[in-house]
Amino acid sequence: MLIETLGPVLVANRGEIARRVIRTVQRLGLRAIAVHSEADGDLPFVREADEAVLIGPADPAQSYLDADKVLAAARATGAKAIHPGYGFLAENVAFARAVIDAGLVWIGPAPEAIDKMGDKINARNLMEKAGVPVAAGTREPVTDLSLALKAADAIGYPVMVKTAGGGGGIGMSVAHDDEGLAKAFEQAARAAARFSGDALDGPAVLLERYIERARHVEVQILGLPDGRVVALGERDCSVQRRHQKVVEESPSPGITSELRERMLAAAVRAGEAVAYLGAGTVECLVDSDRQDFVFLEMNTRLQVEHPVTELVTGLDLVELQLRVAAGESPEVRPATTGHAIEFRVYAEDPQRFFPGPGTITAWVEPDGAGVRVDSGYAAGNTVTPFYDPLLAKLCVHGETRADALEKGRKAVDAFVVEGPKNNLPFCAELLDNAEFVTGVYDTGLVGRMRA
Repeated sequence: MLIETLGPVLVANRGEIARRVIRTVQRLGLRAIAVHSEADGDLPFVREADEAVLIGPADPAQSYLDADKVLAAARATGAKAIHPGYGFLAENVAFARAVIDAGLVWIGPAPEAIDKMGDKINARNLMEKAGVPVAAGTREPVTDLSLALKAADAIGYPVMVKTAGGGGGIGMSVAHDDEGLAKAFEQAARAAARFSGDALDGPAVLLERYIERARHVEVQILGLPDGRVVALGERDCSVQRRHQKVVEESPSPGITSELRERMLAAAVRAGEAVAYLGAGTVECLVDSDRQDFVFLEMNTRLQVEHPVTELVTGLDLVELQLRVAAGESPEVRPATTGHAIEFRVYAEDPQRFFPGPGTITAWVEPDGAGVRVDSGYAAGNTVTPFYDPLLAKLCVHGETRADALEKGRKAVDAFVVEGPKNNLPFCAELLDNAEFVTGVYDTGLVGRMRA
């Protein structure tokens, strides 16, 4: 299949990522179709698409998460392919299979790869067999507290407790003793019940050895139809609140070149182990003291933070996704130039990071050399409480990290968002934080800033 025959492409998402995918689809000469809820009808991605279909009310369960409605929109518009973006149905195995069964092109990895990597316990066991380092932890689901206590005794405190499925840091917490484990296990169990449908009396929970002063570093991979898996460099995602990323940069300032090479090689082995196709990310935890790493999870989709990789490599990852889905195996020669940083601009309280929806009364984006803004909103739009409060991704690229930091300071200062609460003041605070500026920081940075 030639990429010219891939369209029209239906984008099964919203906000900035829908807008981002639409931009590349149209640049390649293909028609882009948007689906949207009643709450999102006036957002930029709906206006910019070649065609837009209303699929339901604001509740995502009745719109963006309703696979039948998305497929019905594809049939009604003559779409030939579906790009899921990230979140919502992007890593839903049943949806991926339904798209393929409907005779459409699924712009993502094979459903089998999504299935294998979707459960954190299965994934870590598979990675261990493939020779990818994993942390000491449970190899089977922990379904009650007594089993969790036994596992923690074998692993040794502190332990990280998390749900076996899902992502985004939901349900994750650290336990330093038996009492803390009881609280952490209950939290993970409730998260498993809420997001995975597991019963509270038998949730799938995973325990792993907790790494103190860890950095969260991930490797972008691309699996090609000819069987090759290529590593496109790493991103440091250690600036987090509530175990959720808020700032990312590439290359990581906290790893040696020797460790980088080992991580890239391990990520390629991880992709090869599941015959990975398309864009994916192998996430790792780095022990800052030992300069060693372990596998964390694999995201079988495009990542929120993919722009930093695009800025340092000059590649368009969405275009590569489309070409791979069309059966092409483009020659990709990974080479990075300069340093890139992404700031996630959220509609949230910059102190406690609680969502703060509202109507945007003023919106002015920074511009200039080395500045990129992937935004989902404009002045006059309303940020509703129904979805993730991400407003935009402010990205900067410089010749050096110091150059990128200075561009970041100017861009954050020039970005005007009025109406809803937003975290731009936090981004400015971070850019003056000594730990962040030196690059010697870990996942506990934001906690220390707010202590």
